[in-house]
Amino acid sequence: MNHPATYQGTAIGGSLGSTLATHRVLRNTYALLSLTLLFSAAVAATAMALRLPAPGLILTLAGTFGLLFLVHKVQNSGWAVGAVFALTGFMGYTLGPVLSAHLALPGGGQTIALALGATGTTFLALSGWVLATRRDFSFMGGFLFAGMVIAILAGLAAMFFQIPALGLAVSAMVALLSAGLILFETSRIVNGGETNYVLATVGLFVSLFNLFTSLLSLFGFGSND
Repeated sequence: MNHPATYQGTAIGGSLGSTLATHRVLRNTYALLSLTLLFSAAVAATAMALRLPAPGLILTLAGTFGLLFLVHKVQNSGWAVGAVFALTGFMGYTLGPVLSAHLALPGGGQTIALALGATGTTFLALSGWVLATRRDFSFMGGFLFAGMVIAILAGLAAMFFQIPALGLAVSAMVALLSAGLILFETSRIVNGGETNYVLATVGLFVSLFNLFTSLLSLFGFGSND
């Protein structure tokens, strides 16, 4: 017959193992996220310096979703990190022409700096809150996914029908949804819902990218008024 202390020791050991695994995923995620952000910024700066043209809507969507599919396909293999850098590098390339266009506008540099600062502050504040409170935001998953689908469709409509007001509303919607996704993804890591640091990194990177570009559109619209 097993002694109660045996069960208690097993429970403590399991809890400790789970905590260590969570810390490892969190550490690896933030380390890879930092590297991909630097890499993406370097690619964007290169695209700006070389005056590379914008890839266009179809190529952007095909490249982004194709590379996202690749990351999920190889998430548990040795190719996973390479796929993450391919995705983040491509997204950095698509950002280069956007930044060049903003820099060509009056006050464009200030707009970019403001959007970048707001993105960083939002990320640090939301991530810090989740890490400190360990609150579980997994219940937001379905709502955030549905919201992003609606935002994509509305964004395409604004582009094809040339409706600036709708485009502005979509940018605001994406900014809010991206903030919600940062809460959702960070809480999944902290509470053990996400155990693959590659997928965790991609989720946070895409959220940061969308938050930055949407804030850039909002601040750019405001500075042009």
